[in-house]
Amino acid sequence: MPNATDAAAAETDRRASELAARLATGAVDSLPQGALAQKLSAAASEGRRLRVKLGIDPTAPDIHLGHAVVLRKLREFQDAGHRVVLIVGDYTARVGDPSGRSSLRPILSEQEIDANAATFQEQALRILDGDPERLEVRRNSEWLDMPMSDLLALVRTTTAAQLLERDDFAKRMAAGEPISMLELLYPLLQGYDSVAIRADVELGGTDQKFNLLLGRDIQRAYGLPEQAILTMPILVGTDGERKMSKSLGNQIGVTDSPEEIYGKVLSIPDEAMPEYYRLLLGRKPPAGDGSISARDAKHALAHAIVAALYSERDADIAAGHFERVVVQGHAPEQIEEARVQARDGSVHLPAVIEAELGISRSEARRLIDQGAVSLGSQALEAGEHDVPLARADGEVLRVGKRRYRRLRAD
Repeated sequence: MPNATDAAAAETDRRASELAARLATGAVDSLPQGALAQKLSAAASEGRRLRVKLGIDPTAPDIHLGHAVVLRKLREFQDAGHRVVLIVGDYTARVGDPSGRSSLRPILSEQEIDANAATFQEQALRILDGDPERLEVRRNSEWLDMPMSDLLALVRTTTAAQLLERDDFAKRMAAGEPISMLELLYPLLQGYDSVAIRADVELGGTDQKFNLLLGRDIQRAYGLPEQAILTMPILVGTDGERKMSKSLGNQIGVTDSPEEIYGKVLSIPDEAMPEYYRLLLGRKPPAGDGSISARDAKHALAHAIVAALYSERDADIAAGHFERVVVQGHAPEQIEEARVQARDGSVHLPAVIEAELGISRSEARRLIDQGAVSLGSQALEAGEHDVPLARADGEVLRVGKRRYRRLRAD
């Protein structure tokens, strides 16, 4: 007959298994099998919080909804009483993550990395709980700027054959494309992050699975318990096809205005809507049961996402803005001003659109040539990329159906 101690241990294991199943909901992988439940049970028995790691390199200045998928899962760990360790990869960003890349990622300057890292924590706190008991924010330059002897010790933990098993590298080798030694170092550096902060669990996208598993090997080499890992699905961008990415221009930033987020969500293809509901709201779209139309379901999705990032009131205002500006074709009641400067007496509009709206200059030129950009009451003609300063000053620049700026001479 089991004694009280055995019964208490069994109850702890049962609760840990239930919590592990709940936390793994929506994940693609929870590896090794049963590891998360074991970590939760051990932490409960020891009366401590798990250290749950996420590392993101500040290669862009803004967090988008693709990042939010993993951040929402981290928030679930926080709400279950555990501690998130958010690693801003200011050092690994100098190397460049090769995951999902067919070539070497361009290297940012230290100034660009520092500028991006400065905004990262503030944006992540739109989703994460900032309570110091539940959130620890670190930069991996704290430990990766290491002596050569320490780097050599890290390199000795892994063989070249292990690294070349990565799909990214294997495909590039088969195609005869070069792989730099710098790229081979990246998974080792990310794995050492887990050593430095003594991670119990690490989260990442499915494209990070190799790196996360290698982190276990590196922890073992340093005599530490190996982390459990969870991989989360990759959210497609507003084009409904490719992963959300600022470089592809299909992102929805968490710091975009409520009106911008609302409009961008409504622009996603209907086929992508169930994925957005599942990954960002944790539920199925209401249109699935035939109770409302796909259009209304998409408006409900846009409203819920804006409300989660801002407030219900902001979501209501954004919905009204969309109806007034996009559906009815009226200009917004308040239009943000943009200061413009002339060069040789003219304003280069693609540069203004890039600076104000985050649209690349090539895309801005394409929109102008397609008649999707107007200045004042007139649509710009194909090739009309530069206009006299006198014509631009005081006029409203409209890009597409919902993006406006009033131009003012600087």
